Amino acid sequence: ECAMNLSRMAAAVMAATMLFTSCGADMTEPKDYSSRSSAEIVRDMKIGWNLGNTLDVCAADRDGDGIINDVPENGIVDETLWGNPMTDSSLFEALKADGINAVRIPITWRDHLGDAPDYKVDEDWMNRVKEVVNYAYDLDMYVIINIHHDGGDDSKFGAWVRSASEDYDKFSEKYNALWKQICAEFSEYDDRLIMESANEIGFDDLPQDDAYALLNKINQQFVDLVRASGGYNATRPLLIAGYWTDIAKTCDSRYQMPADPANNLILSVHYYTPWEFCIINKKMTWGSEADVKELERNMNKLKENFVDKGVPVIIGEYGFNNGVQPESKVKFASAVSKTCYDMGIRTFLWDNGEVYDRTNHVWRVEGLIEALRESVGL
Repeated sequence: ECAMNLSRMAAAVMAATMLFTSCGADMTEPKDYSSRSSAEIVRDMKIGWNLGNTLDVCAADRDGDGIINDVPENGIVDETLWGNPMTDSSLFEALKADGINAVRIPITWRDHLGDAPDYKVDEDWMNRVKEVVNYAYDLDMYVIINIHHDGGDDSKFGAWVRSASEDYDKFSEKYNALWKQICAEFSEYDDRLIMESANEIGFDDLPQDDAYALLNKINQQFVDLVRASGGYNATRPLLIAGYWTDIAKTCDSRYQMPADPANNLILSVHYYTPWEFCIINKKMTWGSEADVKELERNMNKLKENFVDKGVPVIIGEYGFNNGVQPESKVKFASAVSKTCYDMGIRTFLWDNGEVYDRTNHVWRVEGLIEALRESVGL
């Protein structure tokens, strides 16, 4: 009789389990959405690289003459508009084989947004963004995504982030609508995906105290929005734009990192110093004692103001003018990479298509990748 009762009990339990399961109950453990600390993730990065002039392209006044000079014939802005080929998975496979384990994928959304108040992202563009992100993410690389030329200087032609200084409510509506869509699309990507609040933003039309306060406000809004959106977004590392991503201006006491319940933020700055070598092609060589000391001075500012105070730092962009001396390109990139790496800062080389041949998968600057690998001990 006891055996029969036990048998009946076992059958009842099995039937109840089957009924519970058939009603759609989830028998699995809750998903762990915790993330590693931002400091751990930054330490794990080695060589970083930018997929520049690709998903960040836009119909823009690129030469500053007051006329939009990048209008595609079919009216559709795609990643080839500024001369680079369509991106495929083999690009990231080749980069990873060369030692790159972190990529920044700048993305401009302004030509792909619907009308207010929803500002719906074009489905084809969102799908393409995810496809390119997946090429790197699926290779276990770190991936940074942002809103790129949605900021910038050409506010008359679409750089709408700058309008925050004129009509914050209107800006905020668009900023929130866009980031809510991005957050929804990527909420299940783990902490290898890093979201960046903005790119090269400042508000020089305002008094300086007000300009800093405005950027601080936007960065706080970004953190609050992402953290509230669920999934991995509640804890993932977030990259916070410095003032104009300029080192000296960001080390100003008026710049403040946002409050973050997850305590998982990284500072984002860029490095194009000296300007004459990196941008305008008036200084053809780099590597003198004065050059090296200038680099060390700038990076020490970041170390003292942020790294030493527990805030990890990423140089989201650094680079050189394509016309300068090739040997100096290698010296500069290697010195930036090593100086930063030794201080716990990680660097992402800007490449608009002139540094790495994306079709044949070869570096256009002889010795560059070898020097970068050596600079981080690979």
